[in-house]
Parts: sequence; C-alpha cells; structure tokens
Amino acid sequence: MHIAHLSLTNFRNYRRFESELPPGNLILVGRNAQGKTSLLEAIYYLAGANSPHAGSDRQLINWLAVRTDSHPFLKIVAEVNADDGLRKIDIRLELDEIGPARDLRLRKSVYINGLKKRVGDLSGVVNAVLFLPQDMALVESSPGARRRYLDATICQVDPVYCLALTEYGKVLSQRNALLKVFQERKSNGTLSASDEGQLVFWDGQLCQHGAILIARRARALEEIELHATPVHRDLTEGAEHLRMAYQPAYDPVEPQGKQMALGLDVPVTRARVSQEEISAGMQTRLQELRADEVKRGMTLIGPHRDELRFVANGVDLGIYGSRGQGRTAVLSLKLAEMAWMRDRSGEWPILLLDEVLAELDLARRHDLLQRINGVEQVLMTTTDIGLFGDTFRQKSNIWEITAGTVSSIANAQ
Repeated sequence: MHIAHLSLTNFRNYRRFESELPPGNLILVGRNAQGKTSLLEAIYYLAGANSPHAGSDRQLINWLAVRTDSHPFLKIVAEVNADDGLRKIDIRLELDEIGPARDLRLRKSVYINGLKKRVGDLSGVVNAVLFLPQDMALVESSPGARRRYLDATICQVDPVYCLALTEYGKVLSQRNALLKVFQERKSNGTLSASDEGQLVFWDGQLCQHGAILIARRARALEEIELHATPVHRDLTEGAEHLRMAYQPAYDPVEPQGKQMALGLDVPVTRARVSQEEISAGMQTRLQELRADEVKRGMTLIGPHRDELRFVANGVDLGIYGSRGQGRTAVLSLKLAEMAWMRDRSGEWPILLLDEVLAELDLARRHDLLQRINGVEQVLMTTTDIGLFGDTFRQKSNIWEITAGTVSSIANAQ
C-alpha cells in the first residue's frame, strides 16, 4: 500500500499542505524544526489516531489556529492505494467550547470511505512502521515504552486486540479506584467482606480483556521473532542469536527457575495457551493476591505490567548488552515488524524513517537501505542528504522542506 494523496489542515506547523505522494523512496531534507517529522507523524496518525510525539491530541492542532480561530480544528485526509482499491481516510480533531466557563473540549472524528467510524476501525486500513531516533534506546528504556511499542504495533493489524486494550484500560481504572477505597477502609477498620465481594465483577472483566491481550501479544511476538532472528543473524554476521522474551505479569506458563533474574534466557512458548485458560488462571491468581492488592491499593498482575526483553546468545541485552548491540537489536525488530505486517495483511506497510541514518554507523546504514528495497513506499527525513549513497539518491524522489512548505521538489532520477 502507499499514500497517493495527503492533505493537512492545521496540523503542527502546517496551516495547509496538500500534495500527491510518489510511491517508492521519498527523502525529505531540510534543517531541524521545518516540518519534516510532522509529515511522517501525520501519516503515522492515520494508522491508529495516535501520535508518538504528542502527550495529548490537542498538541497536534496548529498553535496559531488555537490562538486565533473561533473554531480551532485539525484535519488529515489521505487517499491510500491498496490491493483492494482506493481507501479514503479523514480524521478530524475539533476544539468545542462547553459550559459557562467556555472550556475547550477536544472532539475526535474518523471517517473511512466517507462513513463515520470508531477509532478502532482504523486497524488495518493504513499500516505503517515508524522508526524514530529514540527507538534506538528501546532495549534499555522503561517497560512502559516497550508495552506502548507492542500495543501500537499489534493494534495496526488486529482490531480485536485494539478493542480489548481500550476496554482493559477502562476496567483497570475502575478496579484500581475501588482498591484505593478499600485500602482507606482497611486502614480505618471499616472494610467488610461484602465490600471485597464487589471486586468479583471487575476481576471477571479484567481477566476477560486481559486474556485477549496476553494471548495475542504472545502470538505476535513469536511471529515477529521468526523474522527478527535471521535478520539479526545477518546484521551480526552470524555472531548473535536474537530472541524476544515476553514476560507477562500473569504468566500462564511459569518458566522454571529464576534464570531471567540473572540475565539468562529460558525460551517459553505461550501462544498455544487458550484465552479461556489464561482468563481462568488469572482470576485464580487475583483471588490469591486479594489481601495484598487491598493493602497496596492497586492491581498487581495483568498486561499493564508485562515486560519484553531482548536476549542475544542467552544474555539479556537490557542488562549486559552494549549500546551497539541494543541498536542492532532494534534495527532487527523494525525490519521484522515490516515483514510481519506484510504477512498479516498481504501488503507492505508504509515505512517512515525519521533521522534514523544519523544514528547508525556506515555498515548499518548500508544494511538498512539495502533491506528496504521492495517496500512500496518509504519516507525518510534527514538534515544531511550525504548520508544517502549516490545510487540510492538516484532511485529516490527528494523534497526540500522549509518552514512547513515544500519550497522545492527535485527528482533525482
């Protein structure tokens, strides 16, 4: 698939942008803070209405529009060429005044082929793999960052997962709020057995949605690993064998021993455990943890506490790996993610590379550019066109971005 036409209104520093986008390689060159990354961000937003850069959607609306327009809004419209024909996506963010204080409330609308849809319905409509400089630190970053990566990746191709993720978040908030109340009642001696019985309903809901997340994370990671392992072997010239070790906070298949605590890896297959088995086992475990959860006022197990570790030759790279090993593992992961999405959807995803070449040594740049040959559409940003070899530039379209406008377009062919 590829984006054939993109239109932006009040997105970041773009008051208005509209252009056809060519298939193949498109290099966006320009100084920092000119709008190169914003174009990639807008395309990635089409995949799930979620930004990797913004803390809230409101930050995406052009600041001048927020300050001066009577009805501030943002609009992204794209035409996507896919194997089954042309798809049109229209996403709108609008700030509406509510109440006597005239507070601004954000409203998000999604239209697919002219029909109003839920955000979750974007799953599979546009698939995109985004590679950011900060992704290079994914191996040593926080567990939350790795969970967010997993969620964003799986949601693109699995609408059932996306819906379960949303519902799980709602249930978790309700359950934690109830546990906080019980924590306070226990501290002043007013907690009764009937109070704790209220948790039974939320246990069932949490386990129902949580089991979907655990089962599908396990399956997705095993599938992605099948692609990542040979890529990593090539990138390390056969010196390392990469595994992605999924460590669910509720583990339906408990590994033997404590090897992972020592930075060692024991491969465990969880993808064959049914959702029903996971849900039943998780409910049992929650009952065992009831007193501890009330004491601490929080839910202690579930997908919100899952981990993903990168393991090479049996050693956890997040603990013992070098920075170079971590970067090679992430590069392998992103290349595997592309191939996995192609397998799941039947089409190559759109590849978005934001200043990534500057983070790689010469050999890794060459490996990356060689391996993206055949991807239907690749958009890359850079401040230094010299990072791309002559041969690659000759096969690419090059756009110069200045102050939110395409000031010149040069085709290097």
